[in-house]
Amino acid sequence: MEAVPEVVYLGVPIARLDTAAAAATIAARPADAPFAYVVTPNAAHFTRLNELGDSRFRDAYDHAWLRLLDGQVPRVLARRLFGLDLPHAAGSDVTLSLLEGHTAPEDPVTVIGGSEELRCRLMARFGLTRLALHVPPMGFIRDPAAVAACVDFVVAHPARYVFLVAGSPQSEYLARAIAARGGAVGCGLCVGSALNFATGLVPRAPAFLRRAGLEWAYRLARNPLGHARRVFIDSAPVLLTALKARRDPARYGMKPPEGGA
Repeated sequence: MEAVPEVVYLGVPIARLDTAAAAATIAARPADAPFAYVVTPNAAHFTRLNELGDSRFRDAYDHAWLRLLDGQVPRVLARRLFGLDLPHAAGSDVTLSLLEGHTAPEDPVTVIGGSEELRCRLMARFGLTRLALHVPPMGFIRDPAAVAACVDFVVAHPARYVFLVAGSPQSEYLARAIAARGGAVGCGLCVGSALNFATGLVPRAPAFLRRAGLEWAYRLARNPLGHARRVFIDSAPVLLTALKARRDPARYGMKPPEGGA
């Protein structure tokens, strides 16, 4: 397959693909091709990569096949501080596009994470007939045996799409482990709560709020206690990262913005 054009932003090579192009690119990959995976950088991911210096997360990102820009806040910062007009391809939107337009009922699909209710809803809504589900225990990523069980399940259940919905950074760590093991096929998708949104298990922000980059505010309003840490601790430092990159773009693999150093 042809290489996907990329641009480096805050130290991450971002694929120049919007939602439709990303879904089409993923769907065009042969189902029996060796396992490769997609990550969806958002504000919290940029923070983990740059401010927290998570080397394991960086390794997972470095070995990803596609890195699709998920966060609207980082996208706005890219445009205003660096003049970069990056396409938006949220994991939730790409997932829905794949399920609605690029998946046949007989296509094998594997899900790591979620619940039995999620499995039933996926099969009912999208007509899937070959869906394999493995739900690892809480904290599984710290247990080598539990991680190995996830990897073994993916290898034993060849699928066109492997949805990794165990939360971040667990899903990214697991995707890297699957790829490193070898023997698995298909495309892994680290897409957070995308399947919960696609099945209606969790309501998603209205489209006008998503377009305005305010999906985070909607989630915060619905679940202030549960979402406050993600917004103010995990995600907010992306502002600091962007300002550092504006001052020293070369440190983040970027070119100086036009009209300023």
